[in-house]
Amino acid sequence: MRCFMKKTVMIIGGGLLQVPAINTAKKMGFEVIVTDYNPNALGMKYADIPIVMSTRDIEGSVRAAKSQNEITPISAVLTVGTDASMTVAAVANTLGLPGIKFDDAEAATNKRKMRMRLKAHNVPCPNFLPVWSLSDAKKACNILSFPLVMKPTDNMGARGVMRIDSKSQIAEAFKFAKAASPSGELIIEEFMDGPELSIDAVIHNGDITITGVADRIIEYPPYFIETGHTMPSQLVREIQDAACDIMKKGIRALGITIGCAKGDIKLTRDGPMIGELAARLSGGFMSAYTFPLASGVDLMKAAIEVALGQEPGNLEPLHHLVSIERAIISKPGIVRRIAGLEDALQIPGIAEIFINVRPGDKIIEPRSNVEKAGHIIATGHTLEEAEQAVRKCREILSIEIFEEAELSLEAIRISAREKMKKICFACKNCDGKDCPTGVPGMGGAGTGASFRRNIEALQQYKINTCLIHGVSEPDITTTFFGVPLSFPVMAAPITGTVTNLGGAIDELDYNRAVAQGCVEAGTLAFVGDGASPEKYKIGLHALAEAGGMGIPIFKPRSENRDILKRIKAAEEVNVVAVGMDIDAVVFKTMAMKNQAVGPKSLEDLKNLIAATKRPFILKGIMNVRDAVLAVEAGAHGIIVSNHGGRVLDEMAGSMDVLEEIVKEIKGHIHIMIDGGFRTGVDILKALALGAEYVMIGRPVTIAAVGMGVQGVSFYLNSLKKELIKAMILTGCSSIAGISPDIVRRVDNRKAGLSFAQG
Repeated sequence: MRCFMKKTVMIIGGGLLQVPAINTAKKMGFEVIVTDYNPNALGMKYADIPIVMSTRDIEGSVRAAKSQNEITPISAVLTVGTDASMTVAAVANTLGLPGIKFDDAEAATNKRKMRMRLKAHNVPCPNFLPVWSLSDAKKACNILSFPLVMKPTDNMGARGVMRIDSKSQIAEAFKFAKAASPSGELIIEEFMDGPELSIDAVIHNGDITITGVADRIIEYPPYFIETGHTMPSQLVREIQDAACDIMKKGIRALGITIGCAKGDIKLTRDGPMIGELAARLSGGFMSAYTFPLASGVDLMKAAIEVALGQEPGNLEPLHHLVSIERAIISKPGIVRRIAGLEDALQIPGIAEIFINVRPGDKIIEPRSNVEKAGHIIATGHTLEEAEQAVRKCREILSIEIFEEAELSLEAIRISAREKMKKICFACKNCDGKDCPTGVPGMGGAGTGASFRRNIEALQQYKINTCLIHGVSEPDITTTFFGVPLSFPVMAAPITGTVTNLGGAIDELDYNRAVAQGCVEAGTLAFVGDGASPEKYKIGLHALAEAGGMGIPIFKPRSENRDILKRIKAAEEVNVVAVGMDIDAVVFKTMAMKNQAVGPKSLEDLKNLIAATKRPFILKGIMNVRDAVLAVEAGAHGIIVSNHGGRVLDEMAGSMDVLEEIVKEIKGHIHIMIDGGFRTGVDILKALALGAEYVMIGRPVTIAAVGMGVQGVSFYLNSLKKELIKAMILTGCSSIAGISPDIVRRVDNRKAGLSFAQG
């Protein structure tokens, strides 16, 4: 019997704007490979073969494509709505698939090379000069005519783009553009005044078919925020035709002989000029939403057909409607809740509503097109009909905002509670007594006794105040392996936002919130490995975005080579340290994912620690014996921890064993502790008993879920205030000056209370 295999299409990018292309390819009967750095990207969920790979990683994408091509031969490669044309061309050229040359894709991506190519072919575009330094920018302003625009050569979505009306704005614009440029290369060009059109085209064997022409609405100067577009353009036909002619000249100049093209054409008093021209279909919900709604033509299907080398199907409109996209721009603040979405979707003429924010997210005034709160897609027989639908939608749909002054721990808990539903109640007193879930979830293992014991052990210690002194401004700063910390508290590693948090937050968003929130608060985040084999990459990605300011903790996987692979990846991110939670040898979520883990011998630990130049931390130490062996293995730090009571029922609490461990190894290794710490007073107790650093898990998770980066930063800063207050009341002038005599252990197991100082 002959075996018929499905043809395979590779789509570069798995974001929201690529989902229509992915779904169309599947409807056409293709097996679909999707690449995206974020394994939780929306499009990755629809992929038959998801591959975790950055759309900008050209060499990595080529390697992945070659490898996959040997298993399932790839028939086409394409992207839509994102600047991945160079990656698409590299894959197509390598596999011998239909596509443009890599040099042409580069010219259609890099704005400097694009303008050079257009100028060489006499295609109208603005005068420009390349910029690498502030000095270059100042010189360019003496040559070109104001107003000017500075922008990165290698980004999209108006990131880093700013208008300059005078020399006084040059430094600000340079800093803004430089921060948005992966390569650091910028251009400065003369501003083109006039209306703007966005145009899509499909190209097959050099024949160019213009599909959609839309009016763009650009606002929020000195930035260039697209607050909407109207499909089709409402301008007279001869103006549209002139713009389309310039678009075609640009396509030919860039060598786009097959595939798709998207152009932003400015209609100046000197005639149409090309602002941008890319070798792909448009983003901004135009090619995938407003054009098909307005015309009845499936542009995604046409893009896939030409990527296969086939002539595109029908591109003539099947009907003539007006379809518009309008941005949702919210006032700045923290999102409290989103109301009216379901009702708004029922309004006649409303086709789609996309909300980009969730409760707890921080909204700022947009400075690029990726900072909008959402998008409304509407249709009508006339522009007024579509606009009326949007107006009705805005009346019903609301994004309620916490003003900055309203931000509080209670507001964070309310937001988190709403998102986590019955996974976690985000209790004011997080003590394990009312947890609705165990493991998986946010609770403890078994009866939850080990979780609760952490709290009980802390409560056994009470504070001795000391009030006759001159301490009014305690110094709470310290360092961690040479990195300055604003106070000796760090975020503990927690992973599995689907498994443990019910999907209340995306895994990458969670790691970003914790890592960046810690950086904002002047401290570091520990990130976890997780049960899924590739999950460690998400934590490392978040740490990379935070400049490496954090520490990944890896599971004790049975094969040491799997741990070494993760350590090497962490070193490439330039993390502060690495570590392993040795108590996860029988962790329930690892078993659920069929991930082999096991205990590590002293020799295993010595080999792992010797394999990296980064400081190595062992997490899960709960007795003197293991602490001494950690020192012998060469570890640089230990974390006294019962894993939040999540690995075994009926364990001692971390504070139950801290003193004896400190007594044995203090001065030989850095000592950290986690488990039940909630307040500044809790932190002070641990520091008094000899811990050098305190790590906090569940409350940081609640803050991250509740209000993202802002929530984490706010919570940590509130702990600082509490710690300072406690140190003033105990006469401690610095972290080093905290002594054991400020705490007293209260033993109430007997009929009466007895006090043991120290």
